[in-house]
Amino acid sequence: MARINLLPWREAARRRRQRELAIAAATALGVVLLIGVLLKVQLAATIDAQQARNAFLEAQVAVLNQRLREIDALEQRKAELWARIETIQRLQASRLEIVHMLDQLVDAVPDGVFLTTLEQDRERVTIEGRAQSNARVSDVMRNIEASAWIGRPTLLLIENKDETGTGFSHFRLGFEQQRPPSDAREQAAVAAAGKD
Repeated sequence: MARINLLPWREAARRRRQRELAIAAATALGVVLLIGVLLKVQLAATIDAQQARNAFLEAQVAVLNQRLREIDALEQRKAELWARIETIQRLQASRLEIVHMLDQLVDAVPDGVFLTTLEQDRERVTIEGRAQSNARVSDVMRNIEASAWIGRPTLLLIENKDETGTGFSHFRLGFEQQRPPSDAREQAAVAAAGKD
């Protein structure tokens, strides 16, 4: 029987398989590296695109914040203007009320009473004066209570003739300026027109 040495053939097959394995491993490593590089490029592009979108959104948010500040400033200015308009309207409305109040006050003060001071704080009016007697001060208070444009008199101070040394009683009283109902206003306007 002849002896055949199969070792070189097996050795050659083993080397060939090792080479094929090394090539397959290198190819797999190359593919993995290529996929990794492609993923990195894709991820970097996605991050850059998102950062560009974020920068755009931040710029738009800054523009909107600026517009909101302008709107807030306009709203504040609008509120200030409305407050001024309301003040002017109130002054326009109260212009006639002051005339009526002074007219009613003149009618409320009887003979023998002399006013020295008149102060007004919003709707509250305080008067000071001299009267020949306490009964005259009572007449003033009754007349104020009966008036359409002034009312709610309150006696704040009264000094008798003997205490003042002038022969007159010194008094201070307060009352409120009020608005009569609309039909009373019309009657007052007709009466005022009749006086002229």
